Amino acid sequence: MNKQRIGYLPDERPPAGKLLLYALQQVIVMFPATIAVALITGFQVSTTLFASGLATICFTFITGKKLPLYYGSSFAYLSAISGLVAAQGFAKVDGILPTEAIRIAQFGIIASGLISIAAGLIVKFAGRDFVEKILPASVTGPVAMIIGLTLAGNAIMDAAPADGQSQVVWMVSLATLLATVLLSRYLKGFLGQLPLLIGAAFGCLVALVIYLIGGDGYNLFRALPDGALAASAWKIGDGSIFALPAFSFPKVSWAAVAAIMPIAIATIPESTAHVYQLDIYVNDVAREKGSKKKYDMVALLGRNLVGDGICDMISGVIGGPAGTNYGENISTMAITRVFSVHVLIVASVIAMIMSCFTPLIKIIYGIPIAVIGGLEIYLFGAIAAQGIAILIDKKCDMFSAKNIAVIACIITFGLGINYAFGGTINFFGLGVPAVAGAAIFGIVLNLLLSIGEKKPAK
Repeated sequence: MNKQRIGYLPDERPPAGKLLLYALQQVIVMFPATIAVALITGFQVSTTLFASGLATICFTFITGKKLPLYYGSSFAYLSAISGLVAAQGFAKVDGILPTEAIRIAQFGIIASGLISIAAGLIVKFAGRDFVEKILPASVTGPVAMIIGLTLAGNAIMDAAPADGQSQVVWMVSLATLLATVLLSRYLKGFLGQLPLLIGAAFGCLVALVIYLIGGDGYNLFRALPDGALAASAWKIGDGSIFALPAFSFPKVSWAAVAAIMPIAIATIPESTAHVYQLDIYVNDVAREKGSKKKYDMVALLGRNLVGDGICDMISGVIGGPAGTNYGENISTMAITRVFSVHVLIVASVIAMIMSCFTPLIKIIYGIPIAVIGGLEIYLFGAIAAQGIAILIDKKCDMFSAKNIAVIACIITFGLGINYAFGGTINFFGLGVPAVAGAAIFGIVLNLLLSIGEKKPAK
């Protein structure tokens, strides 16, 4: 008799205690990237965190509580936002942009949501066949791969010692990585579904031991930036306990629309690839659990894109960066086999609460970069592996000249632009992000090579 595999499907709800721990694990996974975007762009950390939680909850209900996806800040918009605020004459003060600069960027972020909404409506009315013609596995698979592989450099930079740091950084990052991998492989039952949470805790423990032995020179824990609480909408006393995020409202700027709105095109293939990934992994868990229900994630692609666009608008209205659904969280679900939508709702609530209670955000923010790097090596690699899974699951013909050409060009453009030009290439005056440029080129190339192609007989 085969033992039933453990896992939770999107419409299943874990018991309260497990639900809380699964949700906390999802928060830890999404936190580094979401906060990194805030720190790089100069947006408020607490506002960015609150916006990601609020947008995720809204996305969940927009998609009918059927798509377990977490909405977080997108790296695709970094160069556009940085270029815009520089052109407007603004600069970061203590790592944070002036509120006026954020308000201008907000208008462009809201406008960018219209692109995703339009794409979602086209998908909805054109049908699934149209989507699979424009975005076949030969496009979505390699796009997913380069999403993970272009982030590989970030993972290693976080895991490796920076200039002037001791080599003990490797001890923490590798301890985190190995603990997480071993736990995900050998732990069974409930604990086997918390490898990233336990792995992160183990990495922090190693960092603490190193600090206790070596003193301040070996302190890898981080402090929240001094300016993070200065612009809070309202706080109790000095904000050391409770401080509302620094909400701001958009200011009309057509320059922001021109700079930021087109970048939304980059997130469409990425978001589509994530839905295909979910479809594969969720249905695999369903089969192993003996469920007769078919979870048709791909049929919800149109609603997913509309949800992405509305979430960009929600985030933009209150002062958060533009975003997309997160591959890191999908990797976590694939590793732990916990795809419950309820987990992501609770994770969103935790993120919103954290953004208001300063001690909580300090605890999560204080996790050493080395610990995050150890997790990222696993998570970003898992994103790339899921791209391979798409090709296998969709039985993509790897002996087809067309498929090989499309896959090869997407991977080479994506990785080449990322590592040779720092992630963005100048194309006739337009800054094209690596993933966006590779995805768009792959889509166009696939359509060109499909001209005259005969449909296989059914």
